[in-house]
Amino acid sequence: MGDTIRQNVQWFPGHMAKTRRLIKESLPLVDAVTEILDARMPISSRNPELHDIIGNKPLIVLLNKCDVADERATREWLEYFKRDAVAVLAVDCKSGNGLNRYAPLLREVLKDRIASNEAKGMAGKPLRIMVVGIPNTGKSSFINKMAGRNRAKVADKAGVTRQNQWFVIDNGIELLDTPGVLWPKFDDPKVGDRLAFIGSVKDEVFDNETLAVRLLEVLTRDYPDRLTERYKITDFEDLQAWEVLEIIGRKRGMMMRGGEVDTLRASVMLLDEYRAGKLGRITMDSVSEDG
Repeated sequence: MGDTIRQNVQWFPGHMAKTRRLIKESLPLVDAVTEILDARMPISSRNPELHDIIGNKPLIVLLNKCDVADERATREWLEYFKRDAVAVLAVDCKSGNGLNRYAPLLREVLKDRIASNEAKGMAGKPLRIMVVGIPNTGKSSFINKMAGRNRAKVADKAGVTRQNQWFVIDNGIELLDTPGVLWPKFDDPKVGDRLAFIGSVKDEVFDNETLAVRLLEVLTRDYPDRLTERYKITDFEDLQAWEVLEIIGRKRGMMMRGGEVDTLRASVMLLDEYRAGKLGRITMDSVSEDG
């Protein structure tokens, strides 16, 4: 199945360079920045350029999709960010879990700005927040949930939002949506793999079978119980990841003529089920790994 994914994920379309410029140009309009990360990989899904781009603007981090992340790992990541003095919440933007704490946290982070507005006779002036994140981490779902209406475009594919959009929410907060932005290259090949697992890199960029095998290498090592529960595979000791993929395809009846397993179809199914959280709570990034 080759070793293509680690070369192919060096992907930086022109519209993402434009997004960086739009973010810089829009910063004077906002009071703070909210960064949406995937709770299953908080560092891999973080744009390492963002700190330099936003400068001294207050930052709130949301660890989204916490409902499909490993609970123990999420607790460790919350402590990790708090040690760095970063305001952080674990949330699930589709269900709304944890989002009731967002506005109070935002007002706490911006209490000096609120006091300054009041001193200038501008009490009640809306707080304007820029929402940023790499593709497919849930920015649109967050805005939709907070705005109470399906105004932002949501899709399960990378790169749907293409231009800045403002959304007014009920409690004196205005959100500025921005297109998802990746950075020019992935210095760590594991980061490229993990972002491809969650669909932050367009599916056309890589080979699905190669990616599925890489995903199974991680799962058989770190979460074999999830594979056992979902696909009824009980012994991984002597199996290569590609053999596990074939077993999964066979168990799902994905066969071709001649009795061969349709591994492409099985790969697409596996990736879809992982992204949808059907394999259970799984976290790829670990605090110890990041140091």
